[in-house]
Amino acid sequence: MNERRLWEPPLPEAPGFEHHLVETPGLRTHVATIGEGEPVLMLHGFPQHWWQWRTIAPRVAAAGYRVICPDFRGAGWTRADEPGFHRESVVDDLVALMDVMGVDRARVVSHDFGCVVAYQLSYRHPERVVAAVQFAVPPAFMIFTPRLLPAFSHMPKLLMHHEGEPLNYLFSEKYLAEPLTDEEIDGYLRAHRVPEVSRAVRDLYRGLVIPEVMKLAAGSYRRVQLKPPTLAVFGREDHEFPEELVRQICRDHVRRADRFAVAFAEGASHFITDDAPDAVVRHTLDWFAAAAAPNRSAQTGAAS
Repeated sequence: MNERRLWEPPLPEAPGFEHHLVETPGLRTHVATIGEGEPVLMLHGFPQHWWQWRTIAPRVAAAGYRVICPDFRGAGWTRADEPGFHRESVVDDLVALMDVMGVDRARVVSHDFGCVVAYQLSYRHPERVVAAVQFAVPPAFMIFTPRLLPAFSHMPKLLMHHEGEPLNYLFSEKYLAEPLTDEEIDGYLRAHRVPEVSRAVRDLYRGLVIPEVMKLAAGSYRRVQLKPPTLAVFGREDHEFPEELVRQICRDHVRRADRFAVAFAEGASHFITDDAPDAVVRHTLDWFAAAAAPNRSAQTGAAS
């Protein structure tokens, strides 16, 4: 698992990480790790991969954690024997990865699509999640409303995505408070030069994302209690999730979750890990500490 290998295309630069190839049935998962201590899983968004956590994971590791950043199937440097997705493909992969790596329980940090995988893990295997922090995505028990529809406006184009089509348009001012450099965008998208990764975009949305959205809209998760302590954090400049709307769709959290809070980060939009990495680290470590403390009244978190 610790064998160094030549990664193609070349991995983007991120000092301090070790890179592993972890084999599970039908899948060879690229995992970047840093630090020592209790495990923290960091689950990337779309169209990103492990490198999303390049400035965040080292600081969490410095607080005494072993941070584990896998590339999902169809992303980054992970390769699958067979293409295709079903609604729980990636959480199944994650559970298999945890088993092989000897991770019985972990804290889980996620963004964007990674939040889907994180909450699937929390609902299916709550005993394996110590605490969860999710960025830019509401909890699965949210009250679905037509006001959420703008948050799904990117999906039709991705449902029709063809191999080789650029994805640069996703890193637009609509989703970022501050623009990324060309080098940063290349760091995220270079893996999409691989045909398998480029082809996976449409399969991901057709096989997993859309079925999951339908489950959310049907209120399926509102019939199951969320057990792990969970914090949802949004950027103040994420106009698809203003505070008033977030608090509205989470207003009955006391009945839906054992322990839940929301928080907000200044100067950040959807790609909050790039816009406000300091806030991401602060909210993550603060929530880890709060989750370890005795449970106080489960009120949604104050704006911060």
